[in-house]
Amino acid sequence: MHIMSIPSALIWAVWLLPLGAFALISPLIRPFPGKAEPASFISIGAVGISFALSLWILASVLQAPDRQIILHGADWLSISGGPVFNFGLLIDPLSAVMLSVVTSVSLMVQVYSRAYMHSDPSYLRYFALISLFTAAMLGLIVSSNLLSTFAFWELVGLSSYLLIGFWFHRPSAVAAAKKAFLVTRIGDVGFLAALLVLYTKTGTLDITALNSPGVLSAISGGVLTWAALGLFLGAMGKSGQFPLHVWLPDAMEGPTPVSALIHAATMVAAGVFLVARMYPLFQAAPHALTVVAIVGAFSAVFAATMGLVMKDIKRVLAYSTISQLGLMMLGIATGGVWVGIFYLFNHAFFKSLLFLGAGSVNHATGTFDLREMGGLRKKIPWTFAFFVLAAVSLSGIWPLAGFFSKEGVLAAALDKQPVLFGFALLTTFLTAFYIFRVVFLVFFGDYRGSHGPHESSRIMLVPMGLLAVPAVASGWLNANGGFEHFLGDGATHGFWSGFIGALAHPLALFSLLAALLGVFSAYTLYIKRWISPDKVKWFLRSPYAIFTRKYGMDELYENIIARNALYRGVFQAADWTDRVVIGGASAGIASLTTGAGRVLRRFQTGQIQLYAVAAVLGMTAIVLIALVRG
Repeated sequence: MHIMSIPSALIWAVWLLPLGAFALISPLIRPFPGKAEPASFISIGAVGISFALSLWILASVLQAPDRQIILHGADWLSISGGPVFNFGLLIDPLSAVMLSVVTSVSLMVQVYSRAYMHSDPSYLRYFALISLFTAAMLGLIVSSNLLSTFAFWELVGLSSYLLIGFWFHRPSAVAAAKKAFLVTRIGDVGFLAALLVLYTKTGTLDITALNSPGVLSAISGGVLTWAALGLFLGAMGKSGQFPLHVWLPDAMEGPTPVSALIHAATMVAAGVFLVARMYPLFQAAPHALTVVAIVGAFSAVFAATMGLVMKDIKRVLAYSTISQLGLMMLGIATGGVWVGIFYLFNHAFFKSLLFLGAGSVNHATGTFDLREMGGLRKKIPWTFAFFVLAAVSLSGIWPLAGFFSKEGVLAAALDKQPVLFGFALLTTFLTAFYIFRVVFLVFFGDYRGSHGPHESSRIMLVPMGLLAVPAVASGWLNANGGFEHFLGDGATHGFWSGFIGALAHPLALFSLLAALLGVFSAYTLYIKRWISPDKVKWFLRSPYAIFTRKYGMDELYENIIARNALYRGVFQAADWTDRVVIGGASAGIASLTTGAGRVLRRFQTGQIQLYAVAAVLGMTAIVLIALVRG
């Protein structure tokens, strides 16, 4: 099978189908504000077909000799008579893998949502927005030029804003949505600036052209570095990397299935995908690539420390997402596209399963507070089994998927950035500790809540069970270097020597020991209680206070920057300009216009003889001027 054997209309349909679902459901929201079951079937059907087409495309790319196809669409923009921007699609191994990830996770999340959101009065609006969100992410993945990528990038931001603030009657949800929108806009300014620089220097925003050696060699090193840093700033915003991470934990105010989609396969994955998509450009700017590695490694440890102390199960998973995205960035920067994307690929399945598991726990207990849970493994055994499988995979314990993707990052970091390898190894220990802290607090001990717990319905459990399969086994795709061969340069350079042989490498044993030590530490504190957690908190009270307050980053942004520095500086200056300069100018022009009108009205008396006199005087003046000039 060759990729060209797929009709181009079906490739376009991958992202147009969810967009069509949004278009079909949206007009029904006001006439049918309550639950309307056909809306969910329209949305699920659309993404289900997109998933099937994505698998077809992936299989075709695997067997195609050229492994790339560009579909030219409509010409939609020309700047100052320059090149015309074509709205086209780029299909290659990277986009094929990402299409399968996004559509599969979105399909499972939407099926799960039928039960989770069944009693919500805004049922139609939910499925309309989640279809738009999926369409925006799919469009971003297949765009063939950075301008259309940026358009979908902004649509992803808009969709996430609407979904995070889905329950807009809650002030916390509204605040979280605004926070996500504004913080990610900071990164988007860098993305836009990079586009302007690249277009000015090259005259094109075509992705294939920008990544070609000929175009890259024509750009000076300094300009290329700044362009790469601008792109990375955009990626930092979307993927929640320090210091633009503050929006991501608050995004938990949205429905839990939305959290699963945002934190596993869509919005946060967009930043990692952008760096991977423009990797040749980053390679040509090695200083920028070093920044990517440093920010990624720091974000991984930084977020993991906050995950240790959160009392809300979803916020633990949110900080986990920031941390894991940092490892993906480190993997791309040190090992190439395949290392980071392989981690993203596996992470999408086990992290979405963890979020859906958290939703199932909430469904059973009525809370996300870890202090009101406990002993649930007997009450909700299926949720317990799925959650533990995902937790083991997240911890990077052999033979589950997370082990293989984690080893790729560790090996690449050790080879290229030994100092940052230490950050990645510390993150491995912290990850295992905080996720098994959640497991032990939720499912072991005695139940501490007041709500009678019960297992979720099959509609919620079946998607979780299906996600559990890749959460366990997706990492095996690279047990013999297959994934690396597909997304890399055609050769395999990893240290794997098979499914079992990977354990023979000293690094694998070392990292596995770090993960098991994290699990054991959580076990001693929360199951055996050989050391009281309260005593540990007291002994480490200063770090604990810092972690609990999130290093004061929220106060820095909200109280010092937004309410003081910006308010007293930029915002007040903008207000003065609006009131005095713009408002004064507008008032002056209006006054001048009305004054002129009052004067002119005096000449419009309605007396014909006066009009005749004015006409004669006017003609006389014209004749005199002509005689003088002659």
